[in-house]
Amino acid sequence: MKRIGMLTSGGDCQALNAAMRGVVKSVSHSGEDVEIYGFIDGYRGLIYGDFRMLTSRDFSGILTKGGTILGSSRTPFKTIKDPDENGLDKVEAMKQNYYKLKLDCLVILGGNGTHKTANLLREEGLNIVTLPKTIDNDLYGTDMTFGFQSAVNIATDAIDCIHTTAASHGRVFIVEVMGHKVGWLTLNAGMAGGADIILIPEIPYDIDKVVDAIEARHTGGSKFTILAVAEGAISKEDAALSKKELKEKMKNYTYPSVSYEIADKIQKKSNYEVRVTVPGHTQRGGSPCPYDRVFASRLGSEAGKLIMKGEYGFMVGIKNREIIKVPLEDVAGKLKYVSPDASIIKEAKMLGISFGD
Repeated sequence: MKRIGMLTSGGDCQALNAAMRGVVKSVSHSGEDVEIYGFIDGYRGLIYGDFRMLTSRDFSGILTKGGTILGSSRTPFKTIKDPDENGLDKVEAMKQNYYKLKLDCLVILGGNGTHKTANLLREEGLNIVTLPKTIDNDLYGTDMTFGFQSAVNIATDAIDCIHTTAASHGRVFIVEVMGHKVGWLTLNAGMAGGADIILIPEIPYDIDKVVDAIEARHTGGSKFTILAVAEGAISKEDAALSKKELKEKMKNYTYPSVSYEIADKIQKKSNYEVRVTVPGHTQRGGSPCPYDRVFASRLGSEAGKLIMKGEYGFMVGIKNREIIKVPLEDVAGKLKYVSPDASIIKEAKMLGISFGD
């Protein structure tokens, strides 16, 4: 008998259910009896012993369903070792609930912060297998994370829809795409949606260069300009500040987000009318696209194989289109950034896309 715990942690995304379904289907076809314990709302459920036993019926019909049937929550790694409001040792509580249920392993689906905690639990002696979930595609050790392609599709649709109204009114439009630290989502959606200017966290922008790019389009006969801006885009001036200086400056920040700041600066430096569109959490929602359904199912299947072989301490990822296993200690605490020298950036610039640098 294999007893497997499962939880989804951090921000939700498409294909979480598909990935869990892949794990369960894989282990169910192994020929060995299996019990699945689903922890509710991520690490919170593991900490407080909030779980329910799951059967194959729970995973039927969820391949196309967005979100997560287990619920999710954010449990920051930086406070995971701090006692809760009642003095409870959260790490010890997670270990005790793991042992009380006599689990053989814990399957954890999540992003960067989730993997830090997963690796901590591995270091504490628990058997862990993880799956890479995030619309940001910023997890180290894997070429792709599930949820990313679905989010790209949604953000691209938003940019597509803006084209007609931007052209009709001859305006500058900013579409703000999710991504605080990493710009993979904005870069891919911007290129797919035909954005003229793409601003990402890894390439600090010069607002004068942004205005120059808009002016160049206008001079060339284009009535409108579309910017795809990551929510973590940063100016060269702010990028030059220390963390302490930037934090102090942000205390007096009055804009709803960076896109509104950029819009205001463009309007002050030019005569162009600027509008901002924020797709927001729609990028996390809805059904997973076909790519993510297949990808998440493959990851889940491989995770199931590792579990049945007793190989723990790995994240299941993909490299060069092949599913691989990556040691958790090689993943935790690392982000996969867009390199300013990456071929995709060079190719985008050859297409005439400006990065404001």
